[in-house]
Amino acid sequence: MPRLEDLSEIERTTALNFPFMDHDDSPNTPLKRPLSQSKVALLTTAGVHTRSDKPFFHGDPSFRVLPSSTPAKDIIQSHVSIGFDRTPLYKDINISYPIDRLRELVDRGVIGSLSESYISFMGAMRNPKKIVEETAPEAARLLKEQGTDVVLLTPT
Repeated sequence: MPRLEDLSEIERTTALNFPFMDHDDSPNTPLKRPLSQSKVALLTTAGVHTRSDKPFFHGDPSFRVLPSSTPAKDIIQSHVSIGFDRTPLYKDINISYPIDRLRELVDRGVIGSLSESYISFMGAMRNPKKIVEETAPEAARLLKEQGTDVVLLTPT
């Protein structure tokens, strides 16, 4: 992550005036069953997708559905930002998208199972209104239909 003093005046002004959303509530919901009996999904804002998916574009409010069985080598990232370096993700995708760690937790019995699909959005959205009102509820419905109990959110 660059330091403000290392950015150009335009980049610094943009970063300082980014329109963050404030929320007075929390989506936290108590578990209905122990984690060891729960089905877990992964939702990320890393802008990752399978090689065959359409890449994300700037301001893209859509999401991509990735089968939870997708091997790490078949996942790429099309989200770009001055706010982060993508190199570490390509060295170890688990930094932003911990698919291997979740599989290990299932193998150890910490997690009951994994949902059939994971969800990826693009982060750094200047106007997340469409995500909040349309695409996020659509993604939530999909995960609910799969019987997902817990969603791990990994922001990027």
